[in-house]
Amino acid sequence: MATFFLIIIDALIKLAIFVLVVNAILSWLIAFDVVNMRNRAVYQISHFLDAATRPILRPVQRLIPPFGGIDISPIIVIIVLSAFEATLLRMIFAPLQAILG
Repeated sequence: MATFFLIIIDALIKLAIFVLVVNAILSWLIAFDVVNMRNRAVYQISHFLDAATRPILRPVQRLIPPFGGIDISPIIVIIVLSAFEATLLRMIFAPLQAILG
């Protein structure tokens, strides 16, 4: 049972990292005028990705301001999520796996 929850949380962390990367790439494409925000599909995708990543990025953006117009908060969040996934998540679930199996 604990393994099931570990797999679900691991997948959610990987999904969050994927959404952060896609949002960062789309923001670069918009900034360099490769994609046009007047396109309805691009606007809707951008709005969804922004709404999905804003709660994750906002605490980091409050602590670390943009450097020269470059927002490094997605990089920091990705590093923290990857470290959590690689180390702490398994340490947290190890006792539950021993108890529940």
